[in-house]
Amino acid sequence: MSTLKDRLTADMRSALKARDELTTSTLRMALAAVGTAEVAGKAKRELTDDEVLAVLTKEAKKRREAATAFADAGRTEQAAKETAEGEVLDRYLPKQLSDAELTELVSGALAAGGFSGKAQMGPAMKAAQAAVAGRAEGGRVAAEVRRQLGL
Repeated sequence: MSTLKDRLTADMRSALKARDELTTSTLRMALAAVGTAEVAGKAKRELTDDEVLAVLTKEAKKRREAATAFADAGRTEQAAKETAEGEVLDRYLPKQLSDAELTELVSGALAAGGFSGKAQMGPAMKAAQAAVAGRAEGGRVAAEVRRQLGL
C-alpha cells in the first residue's frame, strides 16, 4: 500500500474517532476514488503515491468546479460545503506555485526545448507540465505557455 494512501486511511480513522464529519466524509470519498482507480483496467493493482496524488488532484478540481457552479446558482450553503471539502483535500496536495514561480518554470522549460510558435504547443505543454510536476493546475500552465509562445 502506498504511504499516501496509508496516511489518508489513518487520517480518516482519527477524524472518525474525533467525530469530524466533514473530514471523515471527504476522506472516505477520496479513498473510494483511489479504490476505483485501483480496480480500473484489466487487473486490480496498488497505485503509487504519484498516482494517488493524481486522483486527489482530480477530486480537488471537481470540488472547486462544483463550488463555483453552486455559487453561480445561488446555492451558497452547498458551495461552502464543496469549498470545505476541497480544503480538506488540499492538505494532501503539494503547495501550488505562485504566478511568478510558474512563469519562471515555464520559461525555463520553453527555453530548454527551444519551443516557439503555435505548431509546437503540444511538445511545449508536455515539457512545461514535466517542469511543473503537478504543482499547478493544467489550465494555468496552458495559459502561461500560450502567453509565452505569443498565441
